Amino acid sequence: MNTQNQTAPGSSPKASAAPLLGRLLRDYGIIIAFFVLCTLLTIISPYFLTSQNLLNMLRQSSINGILAIGLTFVILTRGIDLSVGSVVALAGIVGASFATTSPVAGVPGTPYPALVAIIVGLVIGLLCGTVSGIVVTRFRVPSFVVTLGMLSSARGLTMLYTGGKPVPSLTPEFRWMGTGHVLGVPAPILVLLVVFAISWWVLSKTRYGRYVYAVGGNPRAANTSGIRVSRIRLSVFMISGVTAALAGLLLAARTGSGLTQAGVSYELDAIAAVVIGGTSLSGGTGSVTGTLFGTLIIAVMNNGLDLLGVDSNYQQIIKGLIIVLAVMIDSSRQKEAE
Repeated sequence: MNTQNQTAPGSSPKASAAPLLGRLLRDYGIIIAFFVLCTLLTIISPYFLTSQNLLNMLRQSSINGILAIGLTFVILTRGIDLSVGSVVALAGIVGASFATTSPVAGVPGTPYPALVAIIVGLVIGLLCGTVSGIVVTRFRVPSFVVTLGMLSSARGLTMLYTGGKPVPSLTPEFRWMGTGHVLGVPAPILVLLVVFAISWWVLSKTRYGRYVYAVGGNPRAANTSGIRVSRIRLSVFMISGVTAALAGLLLAARTGSGLTQAGVSYELDAIAAVVIGGTSLSGGTGSVTGTLFGTLIIAVMNNGLDLLGVDSNYQQIIKGLIIVLAVMIDSSRQKEAE
């Protein structure tokens, strides 16, 4: 006799429904929160749900989304990368110097084809991530300390590279990746979707993705099972460096120049998107899908507060409170799991 679906004597349908509701909130809470927030803003502001506003919002969130996806890999392995904002500036300005028509701001032979500038910028990000990863894995220095040092070093290198001056007059070919459209969709949004799709596939469908979760869940057990933990940790910092560089190139292409002050505090929004998206700071739990919705929630919140005329200083306070709330929720989940 099958008794799986029978209600135990003395229990109420409300009680039996509670676990189901808890699972729904745990698995789809971030998506529900996103649509609830969109619905509220649609009711409050008639300008929110317009095609132009939505496209602008998605375009602006693309850079943070790319940064956050790269950071997801690091945080899944119990690490943190505070240097992504400075890597945005360094990679963006070095890449821009290969695609400028300015006779004083570029390197010899400029302007080079846009592909050359993009590759150079990505290599800069890869090098930054590699250096951070080697110091973390080889010398066992906490990632917080290492990437804080890289944050300062990359910003200093950015200033030294151009003497504190911007790199203007970028070629139209290079700028297309930040200002172009494909079938009416802004190019930065398409780049974000490609990065998301690749990252989702890597984490969900490959052995490497399983190793990332294993290292974050239990490094000792992962090492015992034959996973090269140090290599996985090094690789996630390299991924974070490359995605930060890509974000920097997109930012330079969108603004039309490489700026030394680009990327300031970008790491805070990226970390917020990852945490709000449900990735645990303790590692081993999370997804790039959650990170994408975390990015969208931050974008919708910023856009909605702008439409409502809320001062930017209050926006920072609200964002900080949301981050703390998300971390508190994550901590409570960890205690329940124990």
